[in-house]
Amino acid sequence: MARKMSDDHKAALAKGRAQGRAVRDYLAALEQDRKPGRRMDADTVKSRIEEVQQKIDAEPDPAKRVEMIQRRLDLEERLVNMAEDVDLEALEQGFVDAAAEYSERKGITYTAWREAGVPAAVLKQAGIRRTRRTNAA
Repeated sequence: MARKMSDDHKAALAKGRAQGRAVRDYLAALEQDRKPGRRMDADTVKSRIEEVQQKIDAEPDPAKRVEMIQRRLDLEERLVNMAEDVDLEALEQGFVDAAAEYSERKGITYTAWREAGVPAAVLKQAGIRRTRRTNAA
C-alpha cells in the first residue's frame, strides 16, 4: 500500500526546491559576471556583426567564409544573451532569503560560499557568519 505525503512534507519539499533554485540562479549569475574578456555593449556587438557580414560577402575562400559565418553567429548569440541580462539584484535578494536555511540544511560554510564567489556583504545580509570548523579528533 502506497503512503501519501502529508501537506507539510509537500510544502517542505517545495520550499527546498525554491531555495535550491534561488541559490543556483544567483551563483550562475555570479559566474556569468566573472567571465573573462572585454565587455562590449549591444551597439558594439551589432557593429561587429555588420563588419563580419561585409567580410563574409566579400570573402572568396569558402573555408574562411565559413569561419567568419561562425564568428557572426557567435556575435549574434552574444547579442541575444545581452538582451536576456539577468536582474542580479533580484537574484541576490532571492539568495539572501534562502541562503541561511539552505546552508544549514546542506552543511555549506561561509568559506565555501566565499570561494564560490559570493561577496562577504551578501553573506552578512543572509545571516551567514564566519565560523571556524573544529576537528573533533
